[in-house]
Amino acid sequence: MFIIGHRGARALGPENTLSSLRKGMACADLVEVDLRLTRDGIPVAIHDATLDRTTDGAGPVKGHTVEDLAGLDAGGGERIPTLAEILDLVRNATGLVAEIKEPGTEAIIVSALMDQMPERLFLVSFHPASVATAKRLLPGAQAGLIYSEETGDPVALARSVQADLILPRWDRVSRELVERAHAAGLLVAPWLLNTEDDIREALRLGIDGFSSDDPCAARRYLEGLAGERPVRQASPGGA
Repeated sequence: MFIIGHRGARALGPENTLSSLRKGMACADLVEVDLRLTRDGIPVAIHDATLDRTTDGAGPVKGHTVEDLAGLDAGGGERIPTLAEILDLVRNATGLVAEIKEPGTEAIIVSALMDQMPERLFLVSFHPASVATAKRLLPGAQAGLIYSEETGDPVALARSVQADLILPRWDRVSRELVERAHAAGLLVAPWLLNTEDDIREALRLGIDGFSSDDPCAARRYLEGLAGERPVRQASPGGA
């Protein structure tokens, strides 16, 4: 079962910063970042469409150049990193989950990833069209559909956009969903699992991986629970 560090390790450092990513890399198999474009078309890691919550700046991310953003404090003196900086950091060290936040930005993000491909890469999005586009542009990567609300048949939707995995909100996961996804050749990697009880239940359900705000605590829980129930083996690099 693989562990994804959510926004690096959001519980341990300012989210989506190099500091948070370093902390997540200490324990996670892959670290996740949220990607948006600046006004001058540079992919940067920030969750919200605006700067207000996570930095000392204000206004829309896409209204600022990468140079503008470089002067902002994203928490604890950290900056908003570019995707290029993130790729330098994770190279030969850990896998990357790149979340496409905005439809229409796929080609620029994929181009940056192709310049310095991580050893393991998941391209994921809440937007089905973005998943399909990312998979078409970079077929060598695994693509994943994220969802939090009812989507009808998420397994069928994921397969229709050539996804390799689904990333449901944890309260949307059931034994039936996991079995149907596996039968369709999909991995299941829900979010967010932050307690020992959640990880114990995930083992029982047979999921393939999960996202956590504190991947180091999640690793300790997972190792402590390893003897309770066999863990289904699944590589984060392939179904």
